[in-house]
Amino acid sequence: MSSRPPAVAGAFYPRDPGVLAADVRECLGPPVSRRTAFGAVVPHAGYVYSGAVAGAVYARLEPVSTVVLLGPNHTGLGPPASIDAHDRWTTPLGDVAIDGAAADRLLRACPHLERESTAHVREHSLEVQLPFLQEWAPGAKIVPVCIGAPSLALCREIGEACAGIAAENGSSILLVASSDMNHYESRAVGDAKNALAFAAIERIDPDGLFDAVVRHDISMCGFLPATTLLVAARRSGVSRAEIVARADSGDRTGDTDSVVGYAGIVLG
Repeated sequence: MSSRPPAVAGAFYPRDPGVLAADVRECLGPPVSRRTAFGAVVPHAGYVYSGAVAGAVYARLEPVSTVVLLGPNHTGLGPPASIDAHDRWTTPLGDVAIDGAAADRLLRACPHLERESTAHVREHSLEVQLPFLQEWAPGAKIVPVCIGAPSLALCREIGEACAGIAAENGSSILLVASSDMNHYESRAVGDAKNALAFAAIERIDPDGLFDAVVRHDISMCGFLPATTLLVAARRSGVSRAEIVARADSGDRTGDTDSVVGYAGIVLG
């Protein structure tokens, strides 16, 4: 059994298990009513910046047995799209198993998706979701997918395959696109650009999101995973997307001249 060790423990989130568990529980907040959902868009910055936004998403969702994690490729390493080849991922809170059957199903349906670990070794966007999953849905398995090629066709291929898995598994599976919003512009500029992305997401419009990001130079790092999620949602007949939380780095630093935006969005 092979395990991917944590790459950003002690940086994006605490290394100490007790501190980490307490931080995640604080981000999840007090109990709220939960509902079944098809998918979600969740940020992936350091917990001090975006943890409360991520927590607001997971706290509203019924736990599931498998989470398909769709993340961007920040490092540029590895193939255009890949599922990690390890059997499990490790965090300070323990191990999270990869759902081998679901991973195999995706690989069979996606000719351009590879089983390969290079893109995942140092990538933080999926790793930071795991402590939330471990507190929110203990025992849940994952399918970690890293998408790096700016190809709408690739997003469609993976998204349609995800829709197939969702149809087969129903409410026992959740699709999560890991993404922050616009980066390193003023809050006013970021809000205006993010509004264009939000409008496409709320329409469940994958082509519209892809086009808006490219046309308006929106530095939404996870727009490929989010586009993939929207493809799956549209194919599955999902018609609702709700923004449940928003923030930006300026809320923490006080600097609104250069911010990174964060949003938590629930689909279905």
